[in-house]
Amino acid sequence: EAMTTDKSLEDLVRELEGAAEQLRSGELDSAQAADLIERCADLAARLGGELEARLRSGEGGSPGQETLL
Repeated sequence: EAMTTDKSLEDLVRELEGAAEQLRSGELDSAQAADLIERCADLAARLGGELEARLRSGEGGSPGQETLL
């Protein structure tokens, strides 16, 4: 399952990076940019939730990392 989770994390990160690249390109009109910004927020929230769940379950992260939260 960790492999599947890693894959989904990689996919989310790749999608977020692609969206950021599109936003930086300046080729989107304001409505498209607004939609993409919402998508970025959704992706970031999903990534944050997944990373937090991993931390709580003891997967990944560095020892003592939870003290930073």
